[in-house]
Amino acid sequence: MSNIFRPDDTDKPLNFGCRCGNHRSQSECDDKLSLDNRFEGVSDHSRIEHTNTDFIEAVAIKALFPDEPTRRAFFKTVGKTTALAAIASVLPIATLQEAAAIDTLKPEKKSVDIGFLPILCATPLIMADPLGYYAEQGIKANLLKRAGWALVRDQMMNRELDAAHFLAPMPIAINLGLGSAKQNMKVAAIQNTNGQALVMALKHKNNRNPKNWKGMTFAIPFEHSIHNYLLRYFLAEHGLDPDKDVKLRLTTPPDMIANLKAGNIDGFFGPEPFNQRAVWDKAGYIHTLSRDIWNGHPCCSFGTSQSFINDYPQTFLAMYRAIIKANVMANKPSIRKDLSKLLSPANYLNQPELVLRQSIMGRFADGVDTIQDVPDRMGFDVMPWHSVAAWMMTQMKRWGYITGNINYQDIANQVFMLTDAKKQMQAMGYTVKDDEPKITVMGKQFNATDPDAYLDSFAIGHKSTGRLHGT
Repeated sequence: MSNIFRPDDTDKPLNFGCRCGNHRSQSECDDKLSLDNRFEGVSDHSRIEHTNTDFIEAVAIKALFPDEPTRRAFFKTVGKTTALAAIASVLPIATLQEAAAIDTLKPEKKSVDIGFLPILCATPLIMADPLGYYAEQGIKANLLKRAGWALVRDQMMNRELDAAHFLAPMPIAINLGLGSAKQNMKVAAIQNTNGQALVMALKHKNNRNPKNWKGMTFAIPFEHSIHNYLLRYFLAEHGLDPDKDVKLRLTTPPDMIANLKAGNIDGFFGPEPFNQRAVWDKAGYIHTLSRDIWNGHPCCSFGTSQSFINDYPQTFLAMYRAIIKANVMANKPSIRKDLSKLLSPANYLNQPELVLRQSIMGRFADGVDTIQDVPDRMGFDVMPWHSVAAWMMTQMKRWGYITGNINYQDIANQVFMLTDAKKQMQAMGYTVKDDEPKITVMGKQFNATDPDAYLDSFAIGHKSTGRLHGT
């Protein structure tokens, strides 16, 4: 098989920009490819190894012949076979190629079971399958659709699943034994940012002031979810105590719309595409996007247990790298515009393409005769920032899920694999931000160095001591 970088080509310059050799960078190459082209060119593990060895050979030739005319003249004069043999006698190319192959993964398990809920938050984890990113890392991913988060949690704890699409706060809760037995569960990467919304029944389209919602019932997907925390925060900022003035009902995302139609709930704080689907089904309208409460907030994550990482470290890294690549690619315009086509089939999200496209691209009907343009309605980001974990824990304390003192930083370090995410991102050639993001929720900035002071600043909810405000 010829070298994909064509170091022996006597007519073209030696180019390291991308794998096809026709672009200045791999990013530019990716942007030029359509989604259909990616399906046709799915890579496998052997191609990765071949690319690595080709690159080493091409770099060695470039080092010997930095001047392009000289390189071309040499190969043209002596021929490819003689030229490569002469170069090999000067530089130990085979040894260099072998050293480069040391980092090539050898997964202990060739087939992995990964659980997910059929929501757009799982986009990177899902798209890594049809685009061949798992196969590139030498594994077959069996994506197993689940209806609710409690089942995902239980199957992860029982080792019925190898890894899962988690709500980002779930592994924190599992580590603390909130709602389940304690187990060492990890957030390896965040999947998505923004992409959630508060949806109200159409009968309330003229009652948009939350101060008037006392006595209403709202659905949330899980107690330890960004949906629960942001809805509670939102209601409290409008003077309602979510534990006294309204009812919160746990409901799986697919059941939220049916309950809204039946009048069992007045609204829900849910994930896409079910917010947009409620508009499509004429069951409700989008009252508030989650990005208007906290722009840039995480929602879901990719995670697994520490025991799985210990038992199958190479398999874990294979999943990790595939999902990181998918996460980065999901933000690229060349991919993003076609994600609705990729995700709509029944084995993935089972939703109309138009519903998905509105959620992903941010141009959407809001259900009350308005077309909105919000390009950052949904985003994707890998980094499991420790400050984000600390904020989540303040809300766990605020609403009584955690009682007593905790060490926010220690728990964040234990659960959110920030160092590992940075290491893998850098190893894959992606840009990594050094600083933790600024967290501002409804105009109030969170100081991660003093979470208890932040917690004590609210008028509604529990204080850092566990006592209710006003008592």
